[in-house]
Amino acid sequence: MAEKATVQAVKKALEKAKKRNFKETVDLSINLKDIDLSVPKNRIQEDIILPFGRGRNVRVCVIGSSELAQKARAVADRVVTPDELATMADDKKEAKKVAAQFDYFIAEAPLMPTIGKRLGVVLAPRGKMPKPIAPGADPKLMIENMRKTITVRSRDKRTFHATVGSADMPVEQIAENVDSIIKRVASKMERGMMNIASVYVKTTMGPSERVK
Repeated sequence: MAEKATVQAVKKALEKAKKRNFKETVDLSINLKDIDLSVPKNRIQEDIILPFGRGRNVRVCVIGSSELAQKARAVADRVVTPDELATMADDKKEAKKVAAQFDYFIAEAPLMPTIGKRLGVVLAPRGKMPKPIAPGADPKLMIENMRKTITVRSRDKRTFHATVGSADMPVEQIAENVDSIIKRVASKMERGMMNIASVYVKTTMGPSERVK
């Protein structure tokens, strides 16, 4: 169950937002304090499974051959074979297009070195390097979890953002998503919640509301 203060903040943010002719996302801003983010080990990079997902379709691409590819076709948004991978790697424009189209990538473990060498320059800066999976494994559960996952990255900035749902989701569900991110971030900080200066929630184009 979500914290009462989080529920109130989400409710106010949704109430203050003007009605739009498109489905707005709900975004979280976290501001850190008393931490040196120029030191890489202090930076946040976490894949967090949201209790209620993002409220939108999350696209997953699987890179694999034979048995894995066959199993993935029923659950992934796209399957890329090793031959297609080679062609894509030689066409940087196509590689960038694919990187932009998908939120997450899964790759057969033996292909990871090749992907790192040939596509790392495109995927790594976007935080989209594939998650490895054993050859022939069933990717269904991994993909289902990815569809509810958000990647939170601070890089070297004390303020960073994450999507926590969509404006048409129930307030309580959005609030639980918010709490799950705050708790995970705090767990990675040396001083826990004491390293979090403030947290704000807002719709895409709406005003911010502080989570107290």
